Amino acid sequence: MRTANDYYKEKFGCKVYKLSLDGGFTCPNRDGTLGFGGCAFCTPEGSGEFAEKPGQGIARQLERAKARVADKCRSGKYIAYFQSFTGTYGPVDKLEDLYRAALEPEEILGLAIGTRPDCLPEETVALLKELNRFKPVSVELGLQTANDAVARDMNRCYDTWQYVDAVRRLKDAGLEVVTHIILGLPTETEKDMLFTTKTALEAGTDGVKFHLLHVLRGSRLEERDARGE
Repeated sequence: MRTANDYYKEKFGCKVYKLSLDGGFTCPNRDGTLGFGGCAFCTPEGSGEFAEKPGQGIARQLERAKARVADKCRSGKYIAYFQSFTGTYGPVDKLEDLYRAALEPEEILGLAIGTRPDCLPEETVALLKELNRFKPVSVELGLQTANDAVARDMNRCYDTWQYVDAVRRLKDAGLEVVTHIILGLPTETEKDMLFTTKTALEAGTDGVKFHLLHVLRGSRLEERDARGE
């Protein structure tokens, strides 16, 4: 098992730092396509509190993000990371403009995109495959839990089979996949958390980000916590 830091050093030959960007996206369970309000653990900012703000252009966001982490990243090498909301939710021509703008600077070594498994139509996967020939592209999928009953309670609005299918299609396209898992969701047991991890590994994920559940200000979980739930 390797940490992300070790893996990036091995892959790129130096320490790299992620620059969190906001492409101005939303989510299908926020805009009414599948639901409203987003996942219960997510904030009104799409859990992109560390990302730069949209409306100032990708080049400007990159410069501001680099200044923010200048003391931590002495090598001056970065990965552009679309973190906020669902980073593949939009017309493919808009996505291509955003991704290419983020990859253009020489010091940007690769692209990471946080998204949902149900927001990866074939034309988007084809675009990511094309960009991966230029610079490495990784897709970060929010699974959180493989227990679909818990997922429904969290208003995730997709089933686990859609995650498994998305991993397969991304891997078939030669793309790297990282899976986000939350440990400690309401009602989950240790067995549930182990099952989620096993599901991600068996699906073929290249990496896992484990998040310990914490209640974020402005989320639905905060409301439930205030009611003693």
